Amino acid sequence: MTTELLIWLIPLPPLLAFFLIVLFTNRNRVLSHTIAVGAALLSWAGSMVVFWRAFQEGAHHLGVHPFASSLNWLPTGESWLSIGVMIDPLGAAVLFFVAWTVLMIFLYSVGYHNFGQPKGDHDRKGLPPHGATVTDEHGHKHTVPSIEPMYSRFFALIGLFAFGMYTLVVSDNLLTLFVGWEIMGLCSYLLIGFWYGKPSARAAMIKAFITTRVGDVFMLLGIAFLYSKAGTLNFREIFFNQEFLHQLATEPSGFLGLSAAGLIGILLFIGTVGKSAQFPLHVWLPDAMEGPTPVSAMIHAATMVSAGVYMVIRMFPLLSAGMEHGYLTDPMRVMAFIGAFTALFAATIAVAQNDIKRVLAYSTISQLGYMIAAIGIGAYVAAAFHLVTHAFFKALLLLGSGSVIHGVEHGVLHTGDHSVDPQDMFNMGGLRKKMPVTFWTFLIGGFALSGFPLVTAGFWSKDEIFADAFGHGHYTVFIVLALAAFLTAFYTMRQITLSFLGKPRTKEAEHAHETPWTMTTPLAILAFFALAFGWVGIPEEFPGLGGLLPNWFHGVAYSLPILPEGVEFSFIPLLTSLGVALGGLFFGWLVYRNVKVGQEDPLKKPLGPLYTLFQNKYYFDEIYDVVFVKPAIWFSEVFSYQWMDRGMIDGTLHGVARSAPAVGRFFRSTIDRAINWFGDAVGEVAKKFGSGIRVIQTGRVQQYMVIALILAFSTLFYYLFSMIP
Repeated sequence: MTTELLIWLIPLPPLLAFFLIVLFTNRNRVLSHTIAVGAALLSWAGSMVVFWRAFQEGAHHLGVHPFASSLNWLPTGESWLSIGVMIDPLGAAVLFFVAWTVLMIFLYSVGYHNFGQPKGDHDRKGLPPHGATVTDEHGHKHTVPSIEPMYSRFFALIGLFAFGMYTLVVSDNLLTLFVGWEIMGLCSYLLIGFWYGKPSARAAMIKAFITTRVGDVFMLLGIAFLYSKAGTLNFREIFFNQEFLHQLATEPSGFLGLSAAGLIGILLFIGTVGKSAQFPLHVWLPDAMEGPTPVSAMIHAATMVSAGVYMVIRMFPLLSAGMEHGYLTDPMRVMAFIGAFTALFAATIAVAQNDIKRVLAYSTISQLGYMIAAIGIGAYVAAAFHLVTHAFFKALLLLGSGSVIHGVEHGVLHTGDHSVDPQDMFNMGGLRKKMPVTFWTFLIGGFALSGFPLVTAGFWSKDEIFADAFGHGHYTVFIVLALAAFLTAFYTMRQITLSFLGKPRTKEAEHAHETPWTMTTPLAILAFFALAFGWVGIPEEFPGLGGLLPNWFHGVAYSLPILPEGVEFSFIPLLTSLGVALGGLFFGWLVYRNVKVGQEDPLKKPLGPLYTLFQNKYYFDEIYDVVFVKPAIWFSEVFSYQWMDRGMIDGTLHGVARSAPAVGRFFRSTIDRAINWFGDAVGEVAKKFGSGIRVIQTGRVQQYMVIALILAFSTLFYYLFSMIP
């Protein structure tokens, strides 16, 4: 099978699984998850074959001659709009981590939804756990099903989710990339609100959908503007055309003094701000934790948020069009500011969160800020490297958090105290001995997130971002990201210490135990990548280790026509990376190592109002509620409903209804008179005409003969007189 044909086929198994489960196997749980996992395995196998062939081609050759295939889709007058597939070095790297993380999440989901009999489901906070006995309003007792009642629906939807991401990755154009982009938006809506019986889940799904749609509208405007200028949406036809990009960079857009390239780049980037949860559209991602844990992992690592960063890396030639002598373009300056600010902003919030999954949610927002800031300063290879490493260790951490909460939830079912929140880290402690596999894998993921030196993938990718920022003189970005990295290490060690170290602080934590192999096996595999994947990106000039392994990941640069400028090795970013990682980990352990039962957060008193500000997420939800949500509700109720609906529309309809009888009476009297007069007139004329000619219709034969003779003689005389000259 040719590589190009195989690339076309990669997204299809999850899509087929979606339709098979929805149409045929939705009543059979085992068959449903078997089809879903089998589909993920097929796509993984195809992806690995494509990745291996891409690796054998070599980055330079593949960058010039990627695996590509296209076909004509829509006629556009004299030409066609073509769509197709393409795998270059960047596509191969992204396809690699998507395939692995998707497969691990699918496998983990089987154990997640089948753990324990009866099973406790930690994410159903606000609803009775599976296996619990509840009493309805009539006093009748019922047992909540021990297996997720929408089990098959879950696997169908994550199959469609995976199809959307695979479609986005293999696309060679912005149109089909946007199709995959929107499919993931739909699936995130359905899966975040998977347990729609909870009001919080319903609110979260709407919040995610509306917030990301804001970004998508601007992105669609950018795509339309770009197509109007280029006449194509193919990546290589646009981004490898330096003459066209230079023209866009010098052509004014007529908006805020931006060039056409600048306006298109900012519009496309706003799509990433929504999809990758950057400030100020970050508010949806923490609430996305209302969905099942595998969904959180899909959103945070394998699909949604990764798609936004991947898209702007693809767009980098457009974003950087017009950049000369190291000066950043308008879109790049916007990205550098938004990314650096978001990285620090989200990290401060994560420091004061007690929900183990919400800490990781704000961590994701912060890490995505690193990537956006890196692209903003031109370090797109470092951003791509961190995108891949982050996908592995963040998937590991999120799945690990699900394993932790499942273990504590088992203790909740054992004690019967359902008031204990199994997601609150202050209700944990001592899980290192209770859940050893989860602990060690979570520790690896946490150290990778913190950038623990030399042995974790996160260190190498973060260090490269620091090196690029410092080496190219972007010192403000460098300092802000360093502060964010310190806080990242601090809140990560806070999370590890509160959850795993010390002694159990609740009876529920005492009765926690390890989760089954379907959950721990994916953790072990992802932990390997959280360590080993960094080896493929060790800089050649790194002291002692550079050159021992080939720096394969730098080959991603050949995916774009703009090769990044190298930077000289400097100990300042290296020592900064070491200092913030080790310092943050040490202080995180130091502050939280002796937290006792019922003790409040040790940071609460020294930080005072600042801690309250962090804990309440800078009150952004409340601000948005006042500025956007309540005015929208007021507008819909007062203007749309009362004025437009009840006043204008209903008033018009009621006015028509009230005037209809009068109009009817008018037409009835007018028409009745006209018709009756006309009918009577016709009758009278006929009557008079009949009366007039009735004198010749007497019925007397003699009279008829006399009239006939008179007519005959009259005719004869007329004929004779007409013959006289």
